[in-house]
Amino acid sequence: MFDFFKKRRRKKIRQGEFPAQWITILESNLGFYRQLTPTDKRELQEHILVFLAEKRFEGCGGLKIDDEIRVTIAGQACLLLLHREPAYYPSLRTILVYPSSYLAKNPYDADDKSHRLGESWQYGPVVLAWDSSRRGGKNAFDGHNVVLHEFAHQLDQMDGVADGAPTLGRGKTFETRKLKYRSWALVFSREFECFERKAAKGKKTVIDHYGASNPAEFFATATEAFFEKPLQLKKKRPELYEELRSYYKQDPVAWRKHQDKTTRQS
Repeated sequence: MFDFFKKRRRKKIRQGEFPAQWITILESNLGFYRQLTPTDKRELQEHILVFLAEKRFEGCGGLKIDDEIRVTIAGQACLLLLHREPAYYPSLRTILVYPSSYLAKNPYDADDKSHRLGESWQYGPVVLAWDSSRRGGKNAFDGHNVVLHEFAHQLDQMDGVADGAPTLGRGKTFETRKLKYRSWALVFSREFECFERKAAKGKKTVIDHYGASNPAEFFATATEAFFEKPLQLKKKRPELYEELRSYYKQDPVAWRKHQDKTTRQS
């Protein structure tokens, strides 16, 4: 019953008007937005409306939250929801935003502190540095995006553990679901081991070397590369690209082709 009312409420929110000034923010602050088709732009706007209706933003370190901050972060977070049955990050209630990098304690060692750009807690908030969030949104081609990274962790954490193996969605049959998980496990374990070796040797890779920390970080950094360096990732790691394409139900390589076609026609 609760799900019925929640779905009905979200449907009503998605049918609402998307403010013109918010579109201006998306066009100015999100480099990927210009690559999307008109249909995908509208779907993204609908997800943003729901996201902003359900999530609370809190400014930290003296930062005052405004529409630019909310829409810029929401737009990047909702990119990961396109073409999928969105759960809108069900465990997340609050996004904490600092002006810049912030000093955070290690939860396992009170004496260990480090400067961070973002973090994701399974049953707590997502924490982000605003300058990095805006910079990552504007530059959609460098393979670094703290918002995509932290919200990829949120997706990974939805099944109760951050292990680089998110819930892959429903299949038509049990056998279909089993095959999907088997393919993901085989490809990701093989790709992670190969990536670990290359990172240890200091070799140049499409994915940031931070991804070698553990499988959860590999999934998050691979997500960044998938959306921001799709051509390179597909060329260098085609099986990994295909698994991410299947999971996200998006093909960023096709975005680039759409953008090139639009540019030629303009």
